Amino acid sequence: MSKIVAVTNQKGGVGKTTTCVNLAASLAALKQDVLLIDLDPQGNATVGCGIEKHILETTANEVLLGEAAIQDALITLPIGFDLLASNSDLTLAEVSLLQADERENRLKDALEPIKDKFHYIIIDCPPALNMLTVNALVAADSVLIPMQCEYYALEGLTGLIGTINKLCETVNPRLQIEGLLRTMYDPRNSLTLQVSEQLQSHFSDTLYTTTIPRNVRLAEAPSFGLPALLYDKASSGAIAYLALAQEILNRNATGQVAQPRSEPGPQATTPILLKQRHQEVN
Repeated sequence: MSKIVAVTNQKGGVGKTTTCVNLAASLAALKQDVLLIDLDPQGNATVGCGIEKHILETTANEVLLGEAAIQDALITLPIGFDLLASNSDLTLAEVSLLQADERENRLKDALEPIKDKFHYIIIDCPPALNMLTVNALVAADSVLIPMQCEYYALEGLTGLIGTINKLCETVNPRLQIEGLLRTMYDPRNSLTLQVSEQLQSHFSDTLYTTTIPRNVRLAEAPSFGLPALLYDKASSGAIAYLALAQEILNRNATGQVAQPRSEPGPQATTPILLKQRHQEVN
């Protein structure tokens, strides 16, 4: 049975696409059948998988607009998993869907004929709550949220969890939080440790034990069109994503996936973080 995981955060630059590509590769290395869907018009996940996005004729754009079946748009990659690619044409789909019937169900319906062929379907969402992201969240069984351990990250997390709760109440009652992932993690930074403690306190049931470190090899890999596991399997980034994939498999084997829950109130997080931020600035 397939599991569809939307990887999203409304804040950009948190390692969302890096997580999608490297998690897909790591799950594939652990003998899982994986489909990665690039639902971001920037097409960074597509490029990170070694595909030249500008020459593609059939992408997620045509699938969402009903102009092509998803079976005809999938690319089987030599790096071990399948890809539904995207490029800037996907912006056209976003605009067109605003006037379309059943617009929020387009991806869900498109996936229906093929979803059982995969163990995991991972969706790389744009860094905004738009119609493409809504399509991903309606199609998904769960949401994986990558985030940096910094002050503004908690504010963004509050809004995102509120959005997930609203979607649960309206269009996708099965939607769950797969987990919170700490990215670009630097334990030498005192603010990182403070935010991490807050996450442990309020989201202990959804926070992954695995953290993704700041790693040069992880940052270099996309320019070679490779996940870190194939670019430098001994790098700390590659090892971390392999550990994350194993943690996800272990959690799903034991059913440890949490329902969306109330976000922490500002009084629970803000004062200590503001104090820490003031100390670092000064």
